[in-house]
Amino acid sequence: MTTALIFAGGAGRRMNSRSKPKQFLEMHGKPIIIYTLEHFEYHEEIDNIVVVCLSDWIKELEGLLKRYGITKVIRIVSGGETGHDSIYNGLKAMKELADEDDIVLIHDGVRPLINTELISENIRIVKKYGNAITAEAARESIVRSCDGKHISEMPPRDQIYTAKAPQSFFYGKIAKLYEQSEKDGTKSIDSSHLCSLYQVPMHMVTSTKNNLKITEPADFYVYRALYEAMEGQQIFGI
Repeated sequence: MTTALIFAGGAGRRMNSRSKPKQFLEMHGKPIIIYTLEHFEYHEEIDNIVVVCLSDWIKELEGLLKRYGITKVIRIVSGGETGHDSIYNGLKAMKELADEDDIVLIHDGVRPLINTELISENIRIVKKYGNAITAEAARESIVRSCDGKHISEMPPRDQIYTAKAPQSFFYGKIAKLYEQSEKDGTKSIDSSHLCSLYQVPMHMVTSTKNNLKITEPADFYVYRALYEAMEGQQIFGI
């Protein structure tokens, strides 16, 4: 069994949207979370979906699932204080649903610019290597600073990548890692960061271009422009 674990438990404070969390903002009348879910809903290798959502917005999400015909969502659970906590809540909710050797794809609810091929490649690489971390080659030079004032290091750009999503694993292994982090009081930025903290070898999947996470207002406008450009390519063949 293969499950998509979509975490959309953030309040989106950086989005400056007073009326709605960022995952419920609409583009052409459809919420961002639905655009994201549709990729997994229509993928033939995804058996079911678990969504981690803000508690106050679970009813809203349930209504949207019915409205847009999203049928693979089998459980909606409340998010935690951090992204780490939200993912852990989702993994705990899967405990009665998943076997240890089942595959789970962990993905941001506000990262809608993925495609069928990226999901398939994540699944393939997990089966072959045990995990799959979507990553994109750095487009600009990256510097490292220990104090925020002086440049300590400038790694070669051809060795630098940005971690994206999905980040995919065998369920038993990633669930145990989050359980261990809970015992240790360790918090992570995302699942790849957690693997790094515990020195778990990771295997890379090349990201789709513009695999944007919608965090700030500018991200929303970039997403809209990119989406409309892709729609134009389909219609006009450009």
